[in-house]
Amino acid sequence: MGGLIAGIYWIVLEVVVHFLGQFDGWLVIPTMTISGLLAGIIIHIIGDPGEISLIVNNIRFNKGKLDPKRNPSMILSSLLCVGSGGSLGPEAPLVQVTGSTGTWMGKLFRLKGEELRSMSIAGMAAGFTALFGAPLGGSLFALEILHHKHVVQYYKAITPALVSSLFSYVVFALVISLGLGALWHVPVYEYEGMFDFGLAVLYGIIAAAVGWFFIYLTKSFKKIFEWKTMPIYIKMMIGGVILGLISYAFPITRYFSHYEVNELLTTQYTLWMLIAILFFKIMAISITVTSGWRGGFIIPLFFVGATIGLIISEIFPDINASLAIICSMAAINSTVTRTPMSTTILVATLTGFTYLTPILFASLTGYFLAPKLPFIASQLREEKE
Repeated sequence: MGGLIAGIYWIVLEVVVHFLGQFDGWLVIPTMTISGLLAGIIIHIIGDPGEISLIVNNIRFNKGKLDPKRNPSMILSSLLCVGSGGSLGPEAPLVQVTGSTGTWMGKLFRLKGEELRSMSIAGMAAGFTALFGAPLGGSLFALEILHHKHVVQYYKAITPALVSSLFSYVVFALVISLGLGALWHVPVYEYEGMFDFGLAVLYGIIAAAVGWFFIYLTKSFKKIFEWKTMPIYIKMMIGGVILGLISYAFPITRYFSHYEVNELLTTQYTLWMLIAILFFKIMAISITVTSGWRGGFIIPLFFVGATIGLIISEIFPDINASLAIICSMAAINSTVTRTPMSTTILVATLTGFTYLTPILFASLTGYFLAPKLPFIASQLREEKE
C-alpha cells in the first residue's frame, strides 16, 4: 500500500511540476507567490498537516499513531509547494500519508501498543524507501530519525520496517517504471590508502560547519516569520515571493534537487558561482521551512553537500572530487537529522558509491559535531515529559 500511494503521489507530482515548470524566467516569481498563497489557503481551510517534527512527536508520544485526517491537507499543500519549486522534497508528505496508512491498518487488525507503533513505523519506512530507492537505508532512516541518539529505541519495528520497505520499493518501481541503479552520477572514486579516511573526517568537519550555519539561519528566519502574527497563507505567500526571487536569480536552486544534483555535477561552475549557489540554496531551504511551505529537507541537504564537495575540489584541484562530494553529502545530513547509519547507506545507494567506510567516517563526524539541541526538536524530548 505504501508503494502504491507513493507511486500515485509521484505521478501526480510529475504532472504538477511539468505544468508549473513552464513558467520560468521572471514568471517564476508570480508562480511561486500564487502557489504559496493557494497552499496556505488550503491549510487555513482544511487544517494544519504538521511537519516532520510532528510525525516524530506522534510516533514517540502519541502511542505511535499518525492521524489520517491530516492527509488531504498535507497532500494538496505539498503538491503545490513541491511542484512549484520549493526547496523541500516529497519525503515528509509521503511519510505522513504512508505512516498514517500503517496506523489505520494497525487499528483495522486491532493492534495495540508496540505492535501498532511498529505498523506506523513500517508505513513511514515504505514512504522513505519509495522516494530514496533504498530499502535498507529507508527502513533504518524511519527508525533512526525518531531519536537524536537512541537508534534502536523501537527495535521491535526493525523487521516490519524492512519487510514494508522491500515491498514498497517493488510496487513503487512497477507503478512508475523505475529502473535499478544510482540516481546521481558522481565522478569515479579510486581508493588511495588510509589517508582517505582522514580526508573523510576533514570533509565531515567542513560540512558540519555548514550544517551549523543552516540550522542557525533557519532559527533566525523562524524568529523573523514569528515576529508578527499573520495568517498562514500570507506567511506562505511572502515565502513564495522570496523563493521566486532566488529561483529567478539562480534557477538551479529551484525544486528539491532530485534532478538538479546531476545538473550540478555535470555543469562547469566557477568557484564564486558555486559559493553563491551554496548560500542561496541554504537560504531557499531555510525560507521554505520557516514560511510554512510543506515538504522534507533531506534531498535538498544532499544537494548542499554536493555543492560543498565541489567547492572543496575547486579550491584544491588535486584531491579526489568524488570523495569530497560524497563525504560532504553524508556529513551535512547527519549533522541536521542525526541519522549517521541510514545516511551512509542512502548516500551509497543514491550515488552508487561502493566504499562505505569513508562515508561512515564522514557521517559520524557530522553526527558527533552536531549542535547539542537537535534541529528536529521532538527528537530530544523524553517519555517522562
